[in-house]
Amino acid sequence: MKVAVLSDIHGVLPALEAVLAEPDVAAADRIVLLGDLLAGPMPVETLERLSALGDRAVWVRGNADRELAASARTGESVVPDPIFPWAARQLRPADLPLLDALPLTVSLDGVLFCHATPRDDTEIVLVDSPLARWAEVLDGVAEPTIVCGHTHMPYVRLADRRLVVNPGSVGMPYGTRGAHWALLGDGVQLRRTEYDAEAACRFLAAHCAYPDIEEWADFFVRHPASDAEALREFSGPAASST
Repeated sequence: MKVAVLSDIHGVLPALEAVLAEPDVAAADRIVLLGDLLAGPMPVETLERLSALGDRAVWVRGNADRELAASARTGESVVPDPIFPWAARQLRPADLPLLDALPLTVSLDGVLFCHATPRDDTEIVLVDSPLARWAEVLDGVAEPTIVCGHTHMPYVRLADRRLVVNPGSVGMPYGTRGAHWALLGDGVQLRRTEYDAEAACRFLAAHCAYPDIEEWADFFVRHPASDAEALREFSGPAASST
């Protein structure tokens, strides 16, 4: 079975459209949506596009999906990011039950899919995390392959005989520009879809009413943080979620 894994789209519709146009994604038997799907500049449009995938799509909950639904209900923001409460206000009441129902993990053909770790949607583990840390977060997991997102950086590594895959981020990549995703089937392929970042920034500016959308798009789409910058941030004392 061919499985395309798309994580951390964060409402960046042009990046999502670029990945969905990939022949290997179009031909995949399943498209696993690995969480943090909507918290960004075009949440409603992104939700509608993902819903149109129908039964091919397998949804997994990310921390931002859970937090976005809570913020939409209460009007309070638990995330210190100005675009987050704005995105929550865009959601319609009918959108919230879908976010509420998303599972923490999904298992398909011996592969466990989760957003951050199998036990928590905010935990951070990195490609260079010690084996003892991996043993802790994977305790009780039976599947030999674990696919997780959350940190927006793609990698494949072994952790005590188990294969761990992170597809990176479609909409808010750390490391290199473009939309990152993974293809599972005959092995694991980390993929990057290049798209016109300038055109995407213009599209977001034209179609998103968030007041600071041009600055947001410049930072996350045109000039994403490097992997070194992100690793320094994740390794800091305040690192607990993304």
